[in-house]
Amino acid sequence: MSNAQLYTIIALCVYAITMALIGCFSYGKSKTLDGFLIGGRNIGAWMTAFAYGTTYFSAVVFVGYAGQHGWNIGLGSIWIGIGNAVLGCLLSWLLFANRTRKMTKKLDAKTMPDYFEKRYASKGMKIFAAIVIFIFLVPYSAAVYKGLGSLFGAVFPGVETWVWMLIIACLTAIYLVVGGYVATACTDLVQGIIMILGVVCLIVVVLKHDAVGGFSGLIENLGNFKSLPNDPNPTTGAQLTNIFGGSSFKFLCFNIMLTSFGTWGLPQMIGKFYAIKDTAAIKRGTVISTMFCLIIGCGAYLIGSTSRLILGGVLPEGGIDAIIPAVLMEVLTSGTLGIILLAIMMILLLSASMSTLEAVVLTSASAVAVDLIPSVKKKSVAPEKQMILTRLLCLAFVACSFIFATQNIPIIVSLMSFSWGVVSGCFIGPYIWGLFSKKITSTGAFSGMIAGLLTVGISTLVITINSGFAAAAAKSPEMGVAAMVVSLIVVPLVSSFTKVKDQQQVDQIFECYQEN
Repeated sequence: MSNAQLYTIIALCVYAITMALIGCFSYGKSKTLDGFLIGGRNIGAWMTAFAYGTTYFSAVVFVGYAGQHGWNIGLGSIWIGIGNAVLGCLLSWLLFANRTRKMTKKLDAKTMPDYFEKRYASKGMKIFAAIVIFIFLVPYSAAVYKGLGSLFGAVFPGVETWVWMLIIACLTAIYLVVGGYVATACTDLVQGIIMILGVVCLIVVVLKHDAVGGFSGLIENLGNFKSLPNDPNPTTGAQLTNIFGGSSFKFLCFNIMLTSFGTWGLPQMIGKFYAIKDTAAIKRGTVISTMFCLIIGCGAYLIGSTSRLILGGVLPEGGIDAIIPAVLMEVLTSGTLGIILLAIMMILLLSASMSTLEAVVLTSASAVAVDLIPSVKKKSVAPEKQMILTRLLCLAFVACSFIFATQNIPIIVSLMSFSWGVVSGCFIGPYIWGLFSKKITSTGAFSGMIAGLLTVGISTLVITINSGFAAAAAKSPEMGVAAMVVSLIVVPLVSSFTKVKDQQQVDQIFECYQEN
C-alpha cells in the first residue's frame, strides 16, 4: 500500500466516524416530521449558508464541469463560478430567502410540492411536482457517485469503482436516516470547511507547478499552448486565454444561466430557506454563502483551466471525467505534504458529493412520503408514520441511486442530462411568482409547470428525430434555460386570463410579510 493510499484511508476513517457521530447527536432533534425535514425552522446562518453552498457544488462540478470546461474553454470558464456565486447564490438569497421563509412558515409547508398545494389550493400541482421530483432527482443523484468513482479509482486502481460508491452510499444513509435535516446541516458545515481548505491548498499547489509557473505564468503559458497533432479536442492559446470564452462564448453563457438561474427553482436548494430561523440569520447567511460559492466555484474552474498545461495537452485515458483526477495525481503524489493534500482533496470531493446527495435524497423521499402517497391515498397519514416512511424512503433512494450509477442504465443516464433543466423549468415560474404576486392563479401556476416540462420534452423529441439523441443531450443546457424562461412567462400570462379561486385566502397568506 502506497503512502497516498494509507493517508487517504486514515482520512476516510476519521471522516466517516465524524459523520456518524453527527448523525447520532442529531437524532434527538429529528424525532418529529418538522424536525426531520426542516430542522424545526431553527437553523442558523452558518449552517444554512454552508448547506446551500455544499449542495450547490458536488464532485460533478469539480470532476465533470471544471475539468471539461477548463480543458475546452480555458480561463473563460471561471465566469461560470462567478455567475454561480452572484446569480445562483447572492441574488437568490437577496430575492427569495426571506419571502420563502415567511410564506412557507405561514403555510406550514415543509416541501416544495406542499408549498404549491397550499399556496394555490391545488392538490394536482402537489402530485405533479412530487412525480417530477421523483423521476428526475433520483437519477440526478446517481451522477454524484460517478463523479467520485473516477477519482477514487485513480488513487486506488486495484479497487472496483462500485466499492467506493457503496461506501459513499452507506455513509450518507447513516447520518441522513438517523439525523435528518439537522444532521445534514451540521455535516454540511464540516464539509464546507473541508472544501474551502482543500480548494485553497490545491490552487496554491497547482499554480506553483512547473508547467504553470504562477498566475502570470498560467496566462503566458496558456497563450503559447499548441494542441498535439492527435488531440481529439484541439484548441489554441488564444482560445484558452480569452476571458470571454472565445468561440465558446454562446455555450458559456447558456451554462452560466442554467447552473445559476437553475438553482432558483430546485427544491433541494430552495428548501434551505424553509429552515433558516430568522431575518438576521438570512442577512449573515447571504454573505457567508456568496463568499463560499466564490471560493469553491472560481477555484474549481481555475484549477480546470490549468489542466492542459499540467497534463501536457494529453487527454487522460478516461476522457473528460479523468482530467481532474489526473491533475491531482500529477501535482499531489510527490512528497509527504503533497500526499496529505491529496487525502484532503479526496475528502473534499467526498464532502461535496455527499452534501449534494443528501439534499437530493431528502427532497425526493419527502416528495413521495409527505406529498405523493397521502394525495394518492386521498386521506391524511399520521405525522409519525410519515416520518418513519420518509426515513425508509431515504434509505431506499440512496440504494436506488447507487444501483443506477453502477448499472449504467441508458434511460437513467439520459435523465441525468436533463434533470437540472426539467426540474427548475417546471418549478421556477410557480415558485417565484407565488412569492411576489397575489394575482397568480392555480391555473396559471399549473400551466407554467406543464409548459416548462413540454419545452424540454418537445425540443428533445424534435432534435432526436432530426439529429439523434446525442445531439439532444448536448443541447440540454439550452433547453433547460428555455424551459425556465417559458415557465416564468406562462405563469403570469395565463393568470391574467383566469381568476384566483379564493382572493381572501390569498390576502391572508400574503399577510406573512407584515409579520415578524
